[in-house]
Amino acid sequence: MKNRQQGFTLIEIIISLSIGLVLFGGIMSVFVGMRTTTQETNSLGAMQENGRFALNIISDDLMRLNFWGDFPITPTFSDTVGIGLPVMPIAGDCTGEGLNNSSFPQNVNSAFKVVWGVTTSVANPNPMNCIDDARANSDILQLKRVQASPLPPQAGGAPSNPPDDRYWLNTNTGGGFIFPGTVAVPFVGNSRLWEYQHHVYYVRDENQGDFTVPVLMQGTLSNGGANLMDFQPLIEGIEAIHFMYGVDTDDTDGVLAIDAYLSAAQMSISNYWNAGAEVLAVKVYILARDILPDNDFTNTNTYRLGNLVLVPNDNFRRLLLVSTVALHNVGIEEWTP
Repeated sequence: MKNRQQGFTLIEIIISLSIGLVLFGGIMSVFVGMRTTTQETNSLGAMQENGRFALNIISDDLMRLNFWGDFPITPTFSDTVGIGLPVMPIAGDCTGEGLNNSSFPQNVNSAFKVVWGVTTSVANPNPMNCIDDARANSDILQLKRVQASPLPPQAGGAPSNPPDDRYWLNTNTGGGFIFPGTVAVPFVGNSRLWEYQHHVYYVRDENQGDFTVPVLMQGTLSNGGANLMDFQPLIEGIEAIHFMYGVDTDDTDGVLAIDAYLSAAQMSISNYWNAGAEVLAVKVYILARDILPDNDFTNTNTYRLGNLVLVPNDNFRRLLLVSTVALHNVGIEEWTP
């Protein structure tokens, strides 16, 4: 007697395939969900890292704003002019708008601007002579100070021989000289040498393959070449920086206190930059953006950077970071390095 072998019926095959498709669809749904979550997490992590790095760099620079080593006040032209000091302004200098807004103090009847900013626009994309590629709807910020640590003296107490590619402040508590490292150190009794720093921050776009990536740039004062300001990319994925300046607008009440937070445009309209109004704090806004777009995501969020409002309509994720930095070296008689 022969054994009869029977296969699956057509109905059984259809039912099995249907169950398999349902299970496969469920597995794929979980896989796609995990992939999307992983992509979002990685994107958020990268934006947080980039944004916090940019925020820390700028905040650290702001906290040391207006630090002049052993010299007890903000330097003026008469305080620092001397042997080795070029005529101001010098060729190739990075200057901002308004009076006395070059790298070094000028012989004019206006306070030396140790901090100054401006918001770029399509109509005014490059308000500084040293920048020609600034991104619109972002700020330019310039800061001036000396480095926190002086150069160590040579054996016997003689001043150090500073590197040629920087400018220096040789100062004691009574005065000093700004000079380039290519000349002999001007004599100042009981003095120390400090690296003179003028930093400029702004955002520009860079083409990377098929995409345009916003990059935070940092300019550093240098001695040599056609331009005094040496610009280098600092970090990718920073789409906009914006600053609100905490200003003591009432200098008649005898109290050093913040009366208002003003944007760079409001500072200019009120002439606070030229009037020498005390900037006591700065609110820093950093808008970080993902490097690559996600075509499955549409960003229509509203980002408020102080009085600057940005509403993108694209496929990039963004993260806004905000911090307030107190300027320790304003209105006091003892510097904080």
